[in-house]
Parts: sequence; structure tokens; C-alpha cells
Amino acid sequence: MPTDVRCLVENDDRYALVRLIGVLDLPAAEAVRSALLTCLADRAGAVVVDVSQLMVQEAAALSIFAAVARETAHWPVGELLLCAPRDADTVWAQTDIAVTPTPQAALARLADPGAAGPLSVDLTPVPGSARRARELVTEGCTRWSLPDLAGPGCIAITEMVNNVVEHARTPMAVRLALRDGALHLAVRDFSPEQPTYAGLVSPRTCGGRGLLLIDTVARRWGSTPLRDGKVVWAVIHPEDEAAR
Repeated sequence: MPTDVRCLVENDDRYALVRLIGVLDLPAAEAVRSALLTCLADRAGAVVVDVSQLMVQEAAALSIFAAVARETAHWPVGELLLCAPRDADTVWAQTDIAVTPTPQAALARLADPGAAGPLSVDLTPVPGSARRARELVTEGCTRWSLPDLAGPGCIAITEMVNNVVEHARTPMAVRLALRDGALHLAVRDFSPEQPTYAGLVSPRTCGGRGLLLIDTVARRWGSTPLRDGKVVWAVIHPEDEAAR
């Protein structure tokens, strides 16, 4: 983070509290975006951003919060909330992000997800990791009454994890959640190398079908770069499976 904005993170069982302190302008906005993306990538719960000590110098910089929300819209992560004094509501309403007056009010707003909450597991880059990830997907689909998504979900998560094992070779976090009736999957690793999808692969080619398989079973998928790695994500809808 630049000296203009400091980022302090406090972790709780249900959410992370990020305190932004300093002056927000366009140069600082990109660093704030990077910090928030990393924070969302590193936990499955909500992220509450306390902006009560952040002075907005350039209104255009406020767009960074909506940008973060868009970039993480398909991730299996919690809600992004802002905390700002009531007399600053007009300013922060421009972000299109829910605003609460205090962190305590944000916590009260966050419903206990119970059995519908996200699932996650930390894995090492070894061949057996894909099996553990499939077990997590099967557990989630059983818990959320999505039996038809267990198969395609396991296909997608296997390829996502194997990509880390074979290429990134870093520790990883596998996360999944039920959101709006769809299965959201993500694998966070610590390699800057982005997956490359080249479309159909020749039948004579060995390998190279991992991303093609993900593209086949997922309605949407993608990769979001982070300052220390990336998040590869996919969304699988039950109606797509019913139509196959």
C-alpha cells in the first residue's frame, strides 16, 4: 500500500474487518483494490471495510469499490460491506456497496449462513489434493441438495486443482459456496501465471484439456490476478445440467 492509505486487517470468525486510513485518490485506489481482492481471496466470509478514517480526495476513486464487487461477483466469498459515519452516507452511497454506520451494525446485517455457508480446505500441491477437493464438492452438493452438480463440480475442481499441482506448484485454498441456486467454485494459489484457454484441442494432442473441461461444465469461469497469485473460479448452474 502507498503511504497515502494504510490498510489494517482484523480477522473474526465471521468476517474480516479492513480499516482504511489516509487519503483516497486515483493513485491510491489501485492499491486499495489490490488489498481488498487479496483479503477476499484469503477468506470465505464477508469483508467489512471501515472507511471512517479515509478522506476522499478524488470522487472518481470511489469506483474502485464497485470494481472489486464486480470482480468477485462469481467467487464463493461473503459480502463486501462498508462502514462510514452517517454524515458521510451521501459520499459512500456512490459506491453502490451497502453502507453501515459501524462494524457492529455490519455484523448484525450479516445473517448466520448455517449449513448454507461456504466450505473451504487448504491443500498442498500434491496429486492427492484433487481427490480431497472432489470430496469437498460432493459434501457441499449433498448439504445444499444439489446432487446433479456433484459430477460437473468434481470435474471442474479436479482440473482447477491439478493446474495448481502441475503448473503453479504452490499451496492453494479450495472454496465453494451455494449462491443464488448455483455452485460457485474457486481455487486460490500463489503463482502469477494465468491459465491460457486456446479452445478445442486436437484429438492427437496429449493433455491440454483441463480448461476445455471447465469451459464445458461451467456457465462462467475465469481467473483474477492478485498481487501474490490468482483466483481461478467457475460457476455451475443446475438448469444447465438439466438441459444436457
